[in-house]
Parts: sequence; C-alpha cells; structure tokens
Amino acid sequence: MKRKILSWALMMSVAGSLGAKAQPGSSEYEAHVAAAKDAARFDWVGVFARNCAAPKVGPAIGNYNTDPGRAIWYAEPEKGFDNLYFLGTKFHTAWALNTSDGIIIIDTLYQYAAEPEIVDGLKKEGLDPAKIKYVLVTHGHSDHDQGAKLLQDRFGAKVAFGEADWLLVDRAKSFPGGKPRKDIAITDGQKLTLGDTTLTAVSTPGHTPGAYGLLFQVKDHGQSVPVVYASGTAFTEYNRPWFDQFIASQKKLATSAQASGATVLITNHTAFDDAWTKARLAAWRPAGTPNPFVIGTEAVQNYFKVMEECSLAAESRLSPQ
Repeated sequence: MKRKILSWALMMSVAGSLGAKAQPGSSEYEAHVAAAKDAARFDWVGVFARNCAAPKVGPAIGNYNTDPGRAIWYAEPEKGFDNLYFLGTKFHTAWALNTSDGIIIIDTLYQYAAEPEIVDGLKKEGLDPAKIKYVLVTHGHSDHDQGAKLLQDRFGAKVAFGEADWLLVDRAKSFPGGKPRKDIAITDGQKLTLGDTTLTAVSTPGHTPGAYGLLFQVKDHGQSVPVVYASGTAFTEYNRPWFDQFIASQKKLATSAQASGATVLITNHTAFDDAWTKARLAAWRPAGTPNPFVIGTEAVQNYFKVMEECSLAAESRLSPQ
C-alpha cells in the first residue's frame, strides 16, 4: 500500500510539473505536431524528428565541422539513377549530375571530405572530375560549401551561390578549404543548362538568406524522372518574421515541385531523405524493381507539409508579441 501511495504521489508530482511548464497555445502546438506526424508517415521520419521532436537553433549536434575521423563519416559513392550519383558522407550529401556535356556538382561537403568523397568518388564511378563544369552550392553553410574552391581551382568549375549567400562567403572570418571566387549569383527562376540537362532554381530564403532549391530531370533505366532538390532543412532562428519567411519558402518550393510533377525529393542531409541508404539500394536493386528514390508526388508534397507544420508548431511556442 505504501508503495502504491508513493507511486501515485510521484505521478501527480510529474503531472503537476508538466502542467506548470505548459505554455499558452499548447493545444495549437500539439495540433501542428500531429498534422506533421500524419504527413511524415514513414517517408519523412528524420524531418519530423529534427524539426518537430527536437528542434533547436543552429546546426545539429554531430555536424562534424572538424574531422572526427574517416571511419565515422566516409561512405562509398553510389549510382542512384542513370545520371545522378550520391557522393556524400554518412551525414552530408554532394551529388553529381552527369550530362552530355559535363558534370554538375550539387553541394560540396566539408573541406576534409571533398577530395575523398567527390573527386575520388567520381573516379570510382568511372567519371572524370576534369569534366566538372558547374558547382551549385544551394546554401552557404560550411557543411556544404567548403569543397567549392577545390573544384573551382583544380578543374575550372564555375561556382554558384545565391546572391545573399555570396555575402556570407565574403564576411566569413574563417573558411576551411578557402573562399571560392564569385562566378555565378543564382536568382529566382534562373535556368542553367549543360548539354542535355536543364536545372531551374527556386529561391527559398530562410535557412540562409540565399538558399535555393532545384528542379531537374534524371534518367532511370532511360525513363525521365522529375526531381526536386530541397536545401535548408532545419530552423536557424526562432522569431516570427523568420518563421513566416521560412514557411513561405516551403510553400513556394512545394508549389513548384507539384507543377513539375516531381516524384523524387532529395536534400543535402541524408538524415532527412535517407539518401545514403536509398543510394545503396538503388545501385544494388535487382533488375525490374523500382528505384527507392521514386516515392510519388503525394509523398513529395508530404515532405513540405511536415516542414510547414513543424514550423507552425515551433512558432506557436513563441511568446506573444
């Protein structure tokens, strides 16, 4: 009996503590989290976990801005589609889009990973790094831009940031790998064509001021497949103007993805799109089996729904203005 009384008292104490911490708008918060969970299903568990379950300001723990050792981060390159290659670490992703007139690299990892993952990765896949023509840095954070100068200097590739993120490069006091020279400033709706491939940029400020997404086509066993590339997948500030801009950007890219018929969504963080796992499955799948990256238009739109609802949930916990 004494043990039951103590257990009851402990539960009441915990309940009282949770109640004391409840904030105004908690029912709104819970509704947005529930909506995000419903949209996440089993496709976007990582997005839900990062932005709804454990959101925080700044980079996630484990971003590894200093080299934790090759055994921790190294991943083998994989051929995800006929002309799209995964060149990432276990945590961050670079992609190679092979065209009829050269290679486009999308995002460039930390400096210490750029050579083994991108340069050596291309060689392992039978591609010549000297054919890299463009390097698209979809937002100016160190886990995606530190390899840009290496590719620019060694292979003469043209480097593209969003205009506002070139300012981040200019202002950076430290830039491992070196600051790339300004070649191309990406603008909203800009098209970049190389050989038989055209990419369209969609400006999505928020995660960084100059972040942008991409729309393009890849080939899977010769068939065209529309892709949306989402950059800037986590919260970097906690105030209403920031959330308003971030949510607007998610809606904008969702609309563009829907108009393009995108059935594939990839990012530059494998925790959000399972790219490391999917790339291996795509490369090793038996003949006649579907590509794991191809998830359908509804699932692609659900990604943006998770992003929006998690953002609204976080915003609802802010103090009233």
